[in-house]
Amino acid sequence: MPTQRALRAGELVRHALAEILARGDVHDPVLEGHLITVPEVRMSPDLRLATAYVMPLGGKDTKDVLAALERNKKFLRGEVAHRVSLKFAPELRFMLDERFDEAERINKLLRTPAVKRDLTGDDDK
Repeated sequence: MPTQRALRAGELVRHALAEILARGDVHDPVLEGHLITVPEVRMSPDLRLATAYVMPLGGKDTKDVLAALERNKKFLRGEVAHRVSLKFAPELRFMLDERFDEAERINKLLRTPAVKRDLTGDDDK
């Protein structure tokens, strides 16, 4: 369970990353061509590692976007260090946020006839 301190630091890093990416501060052709959301950043207990969950708008070119973020990791870390007041600039890791895919999978399941029947209580007896 993350501490309140880690949660607060994660939110600060998330806001900083989202702002950097939204403003187009990273000069990379792949990143300039995509709107990228940063729904969550999880910090390690010592606040030295930040795992940023990202998703390009529309879910397109995810591998290219992750590769571009990895290429620009050093620049992004420096920008985050300038914007967020932490003792150490956290090392950044980028992972694809798969919650949207999981939510869609659950929605599809809920729309199946078997689940609808169970939810309404209709039995074919």
